[in-house]
Amino acid sequence: MSNVLDELQWRGAVAQSTDEAALRRALDDGPITVYCGFDPTAPSLHFGNFVQLVALRRMQRAGHKVICLVGGSTGLIGDPKPTSERVLKTKEQTAANVARIKDLVRPFLDFDGTDPLCDHPARLVDNLDWTAPMTALDFLREVGKHFRVNQMIKKEAISARLESQEGISYTEFSYQLLQALDYLELFRAYGCALQIGGSDQWGNITAGVDLVHRVEGATVHAMTSPLLTDAAGVKFGKSEGNAIWLSSDMTSPYAFYQYFLNIEDASVITLLKVFTDRTAAEIADLERQVAEEPFRRAAQRALAGDMTTLVHGPDATTAVLAASAALFGNGDVRSLDAQTLSDATAELPGAEVEIGMTLTDALVAVGLAESRNSARRTLAEGAVSLNGDKVVDGERTLEDDDFIHGRVAVLKRGRKAQFAARRAR
Repeated sequence: MSNVLDELQWRGAVAQSTDEAALRRALDDGPITVYCGFDPTAPSLHFGNFVQLVALRRMQRAGHKVICLVGGSTGLIGDPKPTSERVLKTKEQTAANVARIKDLVRPFLDFDGTDPLCDHPARLVDNLDWTAPMTALDFLREVGKHFRVNQMIKKEAISARLESQEGISYTEFSYQLLQALDYLELFRAYGCALQIGGSDQWGNITAGVDLVHRVEGATVHAMTSPLLTDAAGVKFGKSEGNAIWLSSDMTSPYAFYQYFLNIEDASVITLLKVFTDRTAAEIADLERQVAEEPFRRAAQRALAGDMTTLVHGPDATTAVLAASAALFGNGDVRSLDAQTLSDATAELPGAEVEIGMTLTDALVAVGLAESRNSARRTLAEGAVSLNGDKVVDGERTLEDDDFIHGRVAVLKRGRKAQFAARRAR
């Protein structure tokens, strides 16, 4: 059995641990049982959560037993934010999110024992199963008595909220107790001895370590990963407040691929180490290419391809590459399937146009030209293509056959400026 801690450290996926030497011995003597929790605060997990899913995957493939916890109870409360109170989800919303996230995580771990690289099937659990039956009195007597308020308020998010005018509700203040209960329950049921999470969860995770020690007299471990940020210190996975989701109906495979294709040079090697299975030699070669030939974006292409294949599957990656070739290379845009075409053109500027509209008017409508005169000049210069075919006649009208899959016509000026003429309904 390999010590996965070395692998995780080399890949930059370890920020803190309670006792590295003791954890290393436990992993050497393993297998041990490790868990990570994911709260269903949205209908999907996002890029930031994927750090932990990949870590669980590496743990399982190193021979250890892994538990993926979806927080049906903690999701009803919400981990305190440093700035404001969370808007509580309804029980129905939370249950729906739990179901979606359970389906989402299944492809990343081996839950049925069929992966030859894994020695033990993973478990998928919901903390609502053991929290819901507890009465408030049971919770206060069995869990609450082991916590000291003066220690709880030292947590960064809680102290920040206590100093604000809004303060913090008792509901969110109690979140730490619920997460600690999870560790105790999983220790009792499965001998779980390691919890992993993001570094912003350190206080919650160590609360569980302390609870297991106080109640059971046992020593268990905690380990966190760094929060991934770009060169400016901004958390990855956020774009104007919108996460890069793992669910294809929230972030399409095409948009997902393009996001990683456009990662800055300063961050791409870090992400390759954290997320992909590429070897040290492969990554070193890609790092050399970033330094010597950054314009080729070889590392970004490797990252985007590996990530899209891991999250959405090889067929999705093939479709995305075909769409990229059709839009930005010499591929045939008409050959794209309807969903890939929709995903790819959703990222393009454009507008709705009517059948029978002239090309001159269509160019102005989608923003390719500022005026009809400008549109005519651009057409006369031979700089415009419609679905990959050069057009020069500004009085040519858009017909039904011009809209691929009956939805969109792709107008291009030169090699890169692309616009979507979406058929009006």
